[in-house]
Amino acid sequence: MRILGINALFHDPAAALVIDGRTVAAAEEERFSRRKHGKRPLPFSAWELPEKAAAWCLKRAGLRPQDLDAVTYSFDPALARPAEDMGLDDPWDHLRLIYAREAPGFLRTALPGLAPGIVRFVPHHMAHAASGAFAAPDAGDSSVLVLDGRGERASHLAARRVGNRLEALHAQDLPHSLGLVYEELTEHLGFLRSCDEFKVMALASHGTSRMLTELRRHVYPTGDGGFHATGVPWRELCAPRRSDEPWTQDHADVAASAQAVLEETLLDLVRWLHGRTHDRVLTLAGGVALNCVANSRIAREGPFSRVWVQPAAGDAGTALGGALLLSAGEGDEPEPMTGADLGRDWSDAELGAWLKTAAVPFERPPDIAATVARALADNAIVAWFQGRSEYGPRALGHRSLLAHPGHAGNLERLNDVKGREQFRPVAPMVLADRAAEIFDGPLPSPYMLFVHDVAPAWRDRIPAVVHVDGTARIQTVDPAREPLVARMLGEFEHLTGLPVVVNTSLNTAGRPMVDDPRDALECFGSSPVDLLAIGPYAVRRGDLFRSEDAGGLR
Repeated sequence: MRILGINALFHDPAAALVIDGRTVAAAEEERFSRRKHGKRPLPFSAWELPEKAAAWCLKRAGLRPQDLDAVTYSFDPALARPAEDMGLDDPWDHLRLIYAREAPGFLRTALPGLAPGIVRFVPHHMAHAASGAFAAPDAGDSSVLVLDGRGERASHLAARRVGNRLEALHAQDLPHSLGLVYEELTEHLGFLRSCDEFKVMALASHGTSRMLTELRRHVYPTGDGGFHATGVPWRELCAPRRSDEPWTQDHADVAASAQAVLEETLLDLVRWLHGRTHDRVLTLAGGVALNCVANSRIAREGPFSRVWVQPAAGDAGTALGGALLLSAGEGDEPEPMTGADLGRDWSDAELGAWLKTAAVPFERPPDIAATVARALADNAIVAWFQGRSEYGPRALGHRSLLAHPGHAGNLERLNDVKGREQFRPVAPMVLADRAAEIFDGPLPSPYMLFVHDVAPAWRDRIPAVVHVDGTARIQTVDPAREPLVARMLGEFEHLTGLPVVVNTSLNTAGRPMVDDPRDALECFGSSPVDLLAIGPYAVRRGDLFRSEDAGGLR
């Protein structure tokens, strides 16, 4: 079957195309519209669809809307209840339900030729669950745990994959929501709600969990597979922070306490789930699954032998999950994800044409990987634009900013380049066969969704990627899967003795990750980046501002 998955209602609108159980394409609307997260998660924006992402997915496969067998929409309005009945303060939530019910008509307008009768509503958390259970490699019969802000009427789902079916085991009804509690704290700390929760996780490492006892009064597991999570008196714990104010130790301490109570509750849920299923593999999805610190504790202390996290664990991933769920239900064998590189790419000739049109001086070296490695060894910052763009929020060696990890000042340097807070860490990418001697944690870790302890002998060798608590959020690189990145890492190790390179997303603060060549050139031109490696071509900042040539191939 040819199934287009759509996520649109809350945030991170996205589209994914699954054909006969295989994921052909997946992309977030933000990469096309250049609006961070696609849209704000407000009832007034719930009508907005991932029109550009959906059109591109179809184009990638050479399909027209009328060629589709089904379209999934990852929210089922028939399951929803009025916000006030669920204890939520959201007087305009009824608009979401109106827009959800009208989604088939909206989709017909967005994708001319589409028959609205083929649109299927998929429960939000079942779509999340399928994005983990059916996309994970070598999972088989396995357990799946979903946690986020909210779905139709719940904030959590514990389920099990049995063959090509998903069996729901338990759900936590709203208003209790670990995701909403974390969102409330994000807003209290002066960050953007439903956007900057990862900043709270980073800030937590600078604090102590001295407020944990008080938080446990409001957030705790109930022992039956569910939890209590509502009514936290944030103002009693610390003063709110304005977005333009510096953070204080109280702010870091409340973040650390919230992180600790989140981890405790998740461990209880994981243990309950394992007690029901006795499975070896656990898959995680939902926005809370992007909390790599909590993921690592689940992997380290939980009862499952292996934990796999969907790289697009947030709502964008429900586009893929909805399509996989319906595909499996219709008899197609779901194929696991082989990587997160499911977005757009361009041929060498197309990239060369972009550079000529932009009138920038560029060269085509014999080996772009070796050229980049030499630049990094000389402490250059490199914008790396290669292959298909990533699905999900992590840069994984396709749309990345790279730097030398051996210079501590490169953390501040990169945060200045990106225009973001200095407490934000950057991550290391490392050759998979070298990871175990440097990092202690779940391996392999190809999607940067766990944190690892950095071996003491290496902390002074790669200080730029070591966080204040001695950890790093790593990406392991398999040469068979990422030969170009692996070759660059190998050459860098040959030059420096370090099999690690700094990797952070290719964007600046508040903007989506770079996706197409124009985005890459705009980011390179406006940021103090030394080299742009775009396909096989190299654009050097010095040449760009010295040259009077109109950008011919040298």
